[in-house]
Amino acid sequence: MTLNRRGFITSLTGSLMLPGCSTPGEPIAQKSPFRHGVASGDPLSDRVMLWTRISADPALLQDKPLNVNWQLFADPDTSELIAVGQVPTGPQRDYTVKIDVTGLAPGRTYYYRFKTLGYSSPLGRTRTLPTGQVTAINLAVASCANYPFGYFNAYDAIARRNDLDAVLHLGDYIYEYGPGEYGEQTELRSHVPPHEAITLNDYRRRHAQYKTEPALQQAHAAHPFIAVWDDHESANNSWRGGAENHSPGEGDWLARKRAAQQAYFEWMPIRAIADGPEYRIYRSFDFGSLADLCMLDTRLIGRDRQASGIDDLATINDPERSILGSAQRDWLTARLTRESPPLWRLIGQQLMFGQLIFDGTITSPDMWDGYPASRMGLFALLEAKNIENVAVLSGDIHSSWALELYADPFRNRNYSLGVELITPSVSSPAAPTLAQAQKREMNILEQLPHVQFVDLFHHGYLSINITRERLKADWWFVDPVDSPVYTRYLGASYIAAAGTNRLHRLAE
Repeated sequence: MTLNRRGFITSLTGSLMLPGCSTPGEPIAQKSPFRHGVASGDPLSDRVMLWTRISADPALLQDKPLNVNWQLFADPDTSELIAVGQVPTGPQRDYTVKIDVTGLAPGRTYYYRFKTLGYSSPLGRTRTLPTGQVTAINLAVASCANYPFGYFNAYDAIARRNDLDAVLHLGDYIYEYGPGEYGEQTELRSHVPPHEAITLNDYRRRHAQYKTEPALQQAHAAHPFIAVWDDHESANNSWRGGAENHSPGEGDWLARKRAAQQAYFEWMPIRAIADGPEYRIYRSFDFGSLADLCMLDTRLIGRDRQASGIDDLATINDPERSILGSAQRDWLTARLTRESPPLWRLIGQQLMFGQLIFDGTITSPDMWDGYPASRMGLFALLEAKNIENVAVLSGDIHSSWALELYADPFRNRNYSLGVELITPSVSSPAAPTLAQAQKREMNILEQLPHVQFVDLFHHGYLSINITRERLKADWWFVDPVDSPVYTRYLGASYIAAAGTNRLHRLAE
C-alpha cells in the first residue's frame, strides 16, 4: 500500500489515555461491574445522556433492582464536582443505566463516572453543544461495524482525537446475522450468540458483545455519540412491516422489531422520544448559528416495502410510496424551512441519497433510488425555498463517496441542490481487492458526472469541519482491519464553499 504523504502509523494496542485524564480507556478490572465501559450521547446545549451497564456476576445481582451513583465533573482530575445523582436499574432493562443530566453550560467539556457495588467505572469525557455565534464545529461520521469481519480500528482512530464536538453514527452499529450468513469473505471472529439475533435476549447479547471491543469503548468514553439505526440493528433490508432477512418461521416481525428497538434504546446513549406506542429516532441538534443537524430514520418508522427488484418499475415509480413516512417528512420540512435558520443544514441518515444509476437502471431498490418520489419531494422543497448549504451525510454502502446533488445529474447540472458525503465502513466488507475496486471506481467516475470522489476498498471514517466560509470533509482510512495494529492515513479532502453547493478537491 502506498501511503499518503500525510499518513502516519498507529501501532498502539494498549489503552487509550485522554490528555490530562488518569482513567479514561484504562483496562477494566476483571471483577468490575463496568466491563462494557461508559458512554454519552444526544448532547444538547444544556444536557447530555450518560450511559453504562452493570455486568456483575448474576449470582451477585440475583435479578434484583440495583442503585447506581453517577458523578459529573468540570475537570479531568475530578476535583470540581458539578452534579451527582443516583439511578435505579434492573433486569427489566438488562441492567443498563441511562441518565439525562440537565442544567449544563453550552459548548463545554465535562467528565463523568459511575459507582456501584464498591467499584468505580472508567472516566468518560463528553461535551454539550454550543450556542450563539459559533465559529467552527468538528464531527466524526461512522457506520457499518461488523464484528466477525474485522477490528474496530476506525473507532480507535476517532477516540484518539481531541477536537470533536460529537460522533455521528449512521447505523449498522451491530449486525444480526449468524455464522456464515453474511458475505463471502472469511469471518475472523464469531458472533455472540452463535446464531442470528431474533429475540430480545439475542439482541441484548449482541450489543453486549460489540461493547466489549476496546476501540469502541474508547470512542464512547472520549466523545458523545449521536446515533441512528439502519437495518442490521434489526434485520437486513428492514422496513416498517418486515425485512428481507426475516422469515415467517422466525416469528412475528412486529415482535422482533420491538425487541431490536428495545435493546437498542437500552444499550445506546440515546434519548427516547415518545411517538405514540413506540419511540422514534428522528430528531434534531442545533450548533448555534452555524449548523442544524437533522437525524433521520429511513428504516423502521415510515418506509414502505422495497420493490421486488431493480426491474420492478411500477413499484419504484409509484408516487405514493415513501422512505420517510408522512410524519417524518413533515417534520423534516418544518426543520428545513424554519425562520432564522443556521448557515449550514446537515442531514444525517442511513442510505445513499444521490443517484446510483447506470444506463437508466438503478443499482439497489433499498436506497433512495428505490424511492424517487421521496427524493424528488425533498429536491423540490430545497429549490422552491432556495435552501442552500445542505450536506447529506450517509453510510450503509461500505465505501467512501463525495457527490453533488442534482434533480437530474444526467441532463441538467447547472444548479446543485446540495452535497452528499458518505463514510466508509468501520469493518464491514468492501471490495475484495484494490484492483477490482479501482476498476469499478473508474467506471463510476466515467458514467456518473455528479460523483466527485469514490473509494470502494478502504475502511475508516469521515470527519467534517464546518466554518462560516466552508465545509471541509476528510476521509480517514485505516488499514488493515484484520489486526488491531493499523495504519491511519488521509485518503481525500474536499471543500464545499458556503453558498455554492459544489465540491472542490484539495491538493494532497
